Amino acid sequence: MIIAAAQFLPVPGDIEANAARMAALLTEAAERGAGLVVFPELALTHYDLDLIAADPTGLTVTDDDARLAPVRQACRAAGIAAVVNAAGRGAGARPTISSFVFGPDGALLTRYDKVHLFGAEGEGERAVFAPGTADGRFTLGGIRFALATCFDNSFPEVPARAVADGCRVYLAASFHDSAQRVAQYGHLAREHGLYVLLANGTGTGPSASGCGLSGVWLPSGERVAAAAEWSAAGPGDGAELVLGDVRDRITLMGDPAVAAIPVQDCDEPLLDVRTAAPELLVAEHREDVRGAFAHLREGVLHRLLAAQKALPDGLRLQIVEGYRPPGLQRRYFEEYADELRASHPDWEAGHIHRAASRYVSPPEIAPHSAGGAVDLTLVTAEGEEVDMGTPINASPEESDGACYTAAPDLSPAARAHRRVLNSALHAAGLVNYPTEWWHWSYGDRYWALATGADHALYGPRELRELDGR
Repeated sequence: MIIAAAQFLPVPGDIEANAARMAALLTEAAERGAGLVVFPELALTHYDLDLIAADPTGLTVTDDDARLAPVRQACRAAGIAAVVNAAGRGAGARPTISSFVFGPDGALLTRYDKVHLFGAEGEGERAVFAPGTADGRFTLGGIRFALATCFDNSFPEVPARAVADGCRVYLAASFHDSAQRVAQYGHLAREHGLYVLLANGTGTGPSASGCGLSGVWLPSGERVAAAAEWSAAGPGDGAELVLGDVRDRITLMGDPAVAAIPVQDCDEPLLDVRTAAPELLVAEHREDVRGAFAHLREGVLHRLLAAQKALPDGLRLQIVEGYRPPGLQRRYFEEYADELRASHPDWEAGHIHRAASRYVSPPEIAPHSAGGAVDLTLVTAEGEEVDMGTPINASPEESDGACYTAAPDLSPAARAHRRVLNSALHAAGLVNYPTEWWHWSYGDRYWALATGADHALYGPRELRELDGR
């Protein structure tokens, strides 16, 4: 996944204008391949504590605030997630410094309220805001993210808990005034082995100054992307996006965290898409006399119908493969593992298993064998496939990584088509396996991990166990 920090100079106190600017930056980031954008601390109003203290009702928001509609709509339209930091309204008398995380469907994934407020008792942030009480976490695209805000990052236990919670990427929304303070994020990344993204504010005000310099750091501490240092003499609002690729930190199907998800199979039937939903196009070129490939669990089928209705005119879904018998899944996995062994004779067995699970699910947890996964693409109304960047089932080796959903360097047409597909399927409740743009699922273990569900709805089964044959 490509993630981005958005750096811009907000209009003080103008939530509508700043939300519109965020929406435009989200659209731009999606066009550049990003799947997530983080905005700086209090970017919705500008970091001006006096301004917020003077109007705590008008300058605070909840996730469903109408003034945030452009942000939610941009997320849905572009299939991108956003972390918007603002003065949050809650149950208490004082607001909080809150990060609202909106998913690719525009719905709230989580809210994090800043725990460590800057200033002595009764001064600075502590004079205006109430502290939060819990860590910020969410999962997107198979990656576990941690949230922190500015002064939070001065406490080593914050990133340490993120690592202990299985987080791989650390997102910081801040308002630092110097390059020296920004430099701490390289140390944080190296010390805790995390990818770190900083979205730092810009501009001056009665409360503080923001120096910009947003960036991305590798777990080694190396800085791989950096925005400019803010200058009042710069043009416009100084808007800038910095992007970093964290796709090598994707949670793979073979990760123990996936296998650890319990299954409580709801015994939904497997339905033949060709007869149960003839409005969905099914590719008929597979050698499968039983037609197992055309079967899906009922809940998946209903969600695909909803996704197809959400597509623009002239486009429709084409299902290439749904259910896959466990024996066939095992054969696919072993064949690909054999290819990797031949190409990399020095790799150990565990390395082979992890690498193989980028492309083929391990048989014991395979979502296709549960009837919860579907490989699909977009076609025109006439059934002609559109440019998606690679064929379905292109491996990472033969596609040079272009099979990854958020791969960079795709053609504009392929990127646009993936964005349309992602938006429709995310909104319908399916999740993507980030190494394969065509693989989507609902109800399986990977879906449960990605959405935070406490159990999977579907487990691997034989076709005859579900359809009576």
